[in-house]
Amino acid sequence: MSGAVELRGFTWRHAGRRAPAVREVDLSIAPGERVLLLGPSGAGKSTLLRALAGLLAEDSGERSGQILVGGRDPREARESAGIVFQDPSTQLVMARSGDDVAFGLENQGVPLAELWPRVDAAMAAAGFPYGRDRDTSALSGGEQQRLALAGVLARRPSLLLLDEPTANLDPAGAALVRDALRSALPEGTTMVLIEHRVAEVVDLVDRVVVLSAEGGLLADGPPARVFAEHGEALTEQGVWIPGAPPFPARRTPSPGPVLLDAAGLGLRHPDAAVAALSDVDVEVRAAELLAVLGSSGGGKSTLAALLGGLLKPTSGRVTATPDLAGKHAGTPPHRWRAPVLARAIGSVFQNPEQQFVTTRARDELTLGQKRMGVPEAEAEARAGELLERLRLSALAEANPFTLSGGQARRLSVATALAAAPKLLILDEPTFGQDRRTWSELAALIADLRDEGRGIVAVTHDADFAAAVADRTLTIHKGRLSC
Repeated sequence: MSGAVELRGFTWRHAGRRAPAVREVDLSIAPGERVLLLGPSGAGKSTLLRALAGLLAEDSGERSGQILVGGRDPREARESAGIVFQDPSTQLVMARSGDDVAFGLENQGVPLAELWPRVDAAMAAAGFPYGRDRDTSALSGGEQQRLALAGVLARRPSLLLLDEPTANLDPAGAALVRDALRSALPEGTTMVLIEHRVAEVVDLVDRVVVLSAEGGLLADGPPARVFAEHGEALTEQGVWIPGAPPFPARRTPSPGPVLLDAAGLGLRHPDAAVAALSDVDVEVRAAELLAVLGSSGGGKSTLAALLGGLLKPTSGRVTATPDLAGKHAGTPPHRWRAPVLARAIGSVFQNPEQQFVTTRARDELTLGQKRMGVPEAEAEARAGELLERLRLSALAEANPFTLSGGQARRLSVATALAAAPKLLILDEPTFGQDRRTWSELAALIADLRDEGRGIVAVTHDADFAAAVADRTLTIHKGRLSC
């Protein structure tokens, strides 16, 4: 099997969308090349990867032009391509780690005598630190991603496709995945990698291809030459360039009153051997941004859900002050009715698609408002303002589930803002953003803080925390880390 890729005028338009997600792409990739695919948010990078993996169903959109993998239509050559997504949990299907890696091989009909040696070899190549019996639910994000990579490598694809495989990982987990990629790829395997943070992966590739937001290619060539010749244009397009200055720091001069006070906060899931979170004390204030840092799987998202009233603590308490809750101040947030909670606390989940319930982006922004009794004209006006501010106006009629990762994240932030809550709980608010939208999103969040909102941001993004956080706390293994 050959990992050669050939596209001629390739265009794809999602069903129900006016504009193509990918437009007029001409591209040839030789077997064994290692390519970094860049471009501004919404340029079609993820769509192109899914097209190469044969995952764009005929009835889900309209295709024109030519796309070939190893000389065949990708939908007929799926066995030659393997893809790793941003969120590894979407790819893990079995309870035992070894069984998960073996799953794809079993579907290919690999003989039993050959299957388990290939499983062991792939797990070792991906740097997976445990044996076959390790429970997949007990893995950290970085371990899950290395297991997902092992499952793809075990199939021995000639084309490896990676869609921001470290986007949801802490720095240590991301480094482990990059190390696995450096050592695990067999000679001759073609790799196409999407990654916004270029400096961290440029040594993994020998070629950079940049998609233009207007269609076609903006740049193509060796990394050093592309960045030297097109650096200014790429920065203007929103592409992260190694060495480009970060977003200037913005701090609030003084925090406001306490909105939430958590004491001894903890959560132990039923039948869990250890608590997901234990004995956490934290105050959340108005006009302040609190960044929650720590390793993947350490309990940060659990803390966010408890503070947001989405989970009931099994120990400790969360107390809302009258500044946040008004007459509901004596009742913990997890017991508030949905309209009350939405007006006071807006939550943005780590995976945006978990929040979407309609088939139009605009409807995502008006639905909650209308349920709270906001007049339709006012709800529509507010939705329009948010779409404009977050560069989503052109996608107002789009199905949220067809948006790029960066677009979906901005829409999920907009849904939380639509109800104008006093407190925002944001879980990885900046993942999947190009440089321009990252800067705009960071500025928007800083503006909201400056307007008096309290903000809790769970993040692995050191640049974001350095730019806008007034205070940080670190969660490690479910506890506050000093």
